[in-house]
Amino acid sequence: MRVHFIIHENFEVPGAYEFWAKARGYTTTYTRVYDGDSLPIKVDDIDFLIVMGGPQDPVTTIEQCAHFDAKGEQAVITKAINAGKVVLGICLGAQLIGEALGAHYEHSPEREIGKFPITLTKDGITHPLFDHFGTVLEVGHWHNDMPGLTPDSKIIAYSEGCPRQIVAYSDLVFGFQCHMELTKEVVALLIENDDLSEAANYRFVEEYKALLSHDYGEMNQKLYEFLDKLVKSYQA
Repeated sequence: MRVHFIIHENFEVPGAYEFWAKARGYTTTYTRVYDGDSLPIKVDDIDFLIVMGGPQDPVTTIEQCAHFDAKGEQAVITKAINAGKVVLGICLGAQLIGEALGAHYEHSPEREIGKFPITLTKDGITHPLFDHFGTVLEVGHWHNDMPGLTPDSKIIAYSEGCPRQIVAYSDLVFGFQCHMELTKEVVALLIENDDLSEAANYRFVEEYKALLSHDYGEMNQKLYEFLDKLVKSYQA
């Protein structure tokens, strides 16, 4: 398997996604747009495209953020989808997938930063890639927005603060608004680059001490099992 990451910022790292890929001996390649890397022109040598999160949103312009080309990334996503590749987006990446498919992102009802439960829908509970999640699973969050929905998409999971936490766009294309890749190391990087001084003003924003006290291991393991199932589905 050849896994390619598009990474928007040096503090929005792949975390558990990268650990999973390397632990299984997969080839990992990277487009670090914050370092000036060019987006892939072709997707022939990619099996699994993972588009990470970032502080941008899908309508951020190049004038506003010189290293972020939303339209260019959507073009790569479209190529990968049309070529039958696995495409997975996290947070901003999920929103970009929706945009590439004609579904515009929206602001989430609540800002969520921390570890909070998601609840699986009927589609999620019965989905073979997610049936090991159970009905409720505590996962990481770090967002203000959420991905758009296409006519054929299915909501796999939601939270009290956000109605679109996991979206299945097809059998091989998924958007994760939640951050199941978080580890304590990844959380520490995010804390350094975000302002949590007004955390008490939000229902679903935790202070930094709480963020660093969580055990993210269980959700990481659930993520690995999902990814393994997804790879088998792709190879089949």
